[in-house]
Amino acid sequence: MFFSNRTIAFLVFASIALMPSTLRAQDIHFSQFFQSPMLLNPALCGQFDGSYRFGINQRTQWRSVTTPYSTFAAGVDANHITLPDGILNSEDGNFKEVPFHGGVSFYSDKAGDSQLKTTGFNVVGAQQFKAPFDKKATLAVGAMLGFTTMRIDYSNLTFDSQWNGVNYDPNTPPGEGFPRASRGYFNLNLGGVYMRPIDDKRSFTAGISMFNLSRPKQSFFNEGYVKLDGRFNVHGSYKQIINEQISIEPMALIMRQGKYTEFNIGGLVHYTLSQKPWTRNGLYAGLFVRAKDSAFFTAGLQYGSWNAAASYDINTSSLQPASNGRGGLEFSVLYTLSKFPKKVKAKSCPNYM
Repeated sequence: MFFSNRTIAFLVFASIALMPSTLRAQDIHFSQFFQSPMLLNPALCGQFDGSYRFGINQRTQWRSVTTPYSTFAAGVDANHITLPDGILNSEDGNFKEVPFHGGVSFYSDKAGDSQLKTTGFNVVGAQQFKAPFDKKATLAVGAMLGFTTMRIDYSNLTFDSQWNGVNYDPNTPPGEGFPRASRGYFNLNLGGVYMRPIDDKRSFTAGISMFNLSRPKQSFFNEGYVKLDGRFNVHGSYKQIINEQISIEPMALIMRQGKYTEFNIGGLVHYTLSQKPWTRNGLYAGLFVRAKDSAFFTAGLQYGSWNAAASYDINTSSLQPASNGRGGLEFSVLYTLSKFPKKVKAKSCPNYM
């Protein structure tokens, strides 16, 4: 099975015409979606060249408008979970490789004057196998099970009933009832990824993921529960090597949650400084557009096992008069641990001398 350049472009971007007007989705997510793989799609767990991958993401936004919104995430995943010798296997001097990928992720989000804090912990598992319909392609499926807590601080909120006709009086009771200040819930997320090298210089990846399948309750009221809408992601990327130093990577992400849709399109240009069979050093930069909302620039450095990037969002939505075009600053760091070498038992040769 062979994909032409036109076919690849169609698969990645054809869904543009199928999407309605775009707005912001409800779940937390990062502009650098390519630097937070497990939060993008559980099937991307373990999809890297190495043994373990560690990642950190941090984002701050709307500092120019209100109390800044702050989001932090961290995670680690394994390409075929490797267990020390003697655990779930007999001691033979070798590590034990479990035939599936696994990982854990954590995120914390704080928003607004009420310091609404959302904290989540997820366990991820994924399996990879050859596509039955295409010998050159690889499929991966993944599942993520998580537990999320939400907490709100009412003490920093003000209400119209605290206006006494002359000025604001914080000692006046707000006249509001607050049934609860926290809530916790379990959540289930699934995903699938299709990966195919086209030739030595080109490759293609496409994925679908579904979040909040359990539709958890997230209201702070004991009655009239509000359920968290499911989120549906479609993403794709295409890599092409131009020459020994330059490669390009266009990509797109569409997220649909409830009645809201977000569409991201853009790409990266990679410049290789030096490369060896076991390591690569280089720079990359890119521009992405989030339709009817913002655009962001990103720049990064890949140095051996390290991959670090920074980006800044420029707001173009109806909030622009208040934000002065300023959106969010975001950082990410990925570190990939190379594969563990397998021990080879030494055999003694007979002495014929």
